[in-house]
Amino acid sequence: MWKGKKVSVIMPAYNEEANIKNAITEFSSEKIVDEIIAIDNNSTDKTKKLILNTNAKYVSEQKQGYGHAILKGLKEAKGFYVITVEPDNSFSVKDLHRLLEASEKQDVVFGTRTNKRYIQKNAKMNSFLRIGNCFIANIINILFNTKITDVGCTYKLIKKPALNKILNKLIILNSSFSPHFIIVSIKNKLSYKEIPVIYKNRIGNSKITSSFQKSFLLGIKMIILIISSKFNNS
Repeated sequence: MWKGKKVSVIMPAYNEEANIKNAITEFSSEKIVDEIIAIDNNSTDKTKKLILNTNAKYVSEQKQGYGHAILKGLKEAKGFYVITVEPDNSFSVKDLHRLLEASEKQDVVFGTRTNKRYIQKNAKMNSFLRIGNCFIANIINILFNTKITDVGCTYKLIKKPALNKILNKLIILNSSFSPHFIIVSIKNKLSYKEIPVIYKNRIGNSKITSSFQKSFLLGIKMIILIISSKFNNS
């Protein structure tokens, strides 16, 4: 618990056998964490078996896609503080307290992986990805009068009352879910803060940005989503 209120941690997992057990163990070691929800998004490796051998709540999401997995977890979470994080070793449990502290006067806290001081050696944040993230974030800033520096960081926190306000408006459930979540939060006037988080070397293979081509195409999809979001009512 954090200041008398429950903390939920959501981990979307698609073929994450390489580190899912370690991630659950690491976050479970924090006494402030009340529940960990691991969302198995049709994994074909040992992900399910490994989750079931931990104290995490196992949940299956049959609809394929990053956004579907995250949304499933958001709906399952019972905590007042709901945190999403990748189980691939990219993020550090050390930032858990920082996210919670930053939420004291905010509805939502967005993590950012683009601060050079926090990017560790071998992290999957080369110059192309970093500049691309900042560029797309600036489109959001221009269109929505915000100050965001990262559009693809999973490490986020949202308070339950704020989540309830936007849950039925989260409708883009593919790889562009992260900027969609940011925009929906902003358009629904949730108070927010962005903080830099430690970004480490990933264990296992990325399914979304494993190649230059995939990263570039995802960037284009995100830009289209952001511009179209300016003119819809979500």
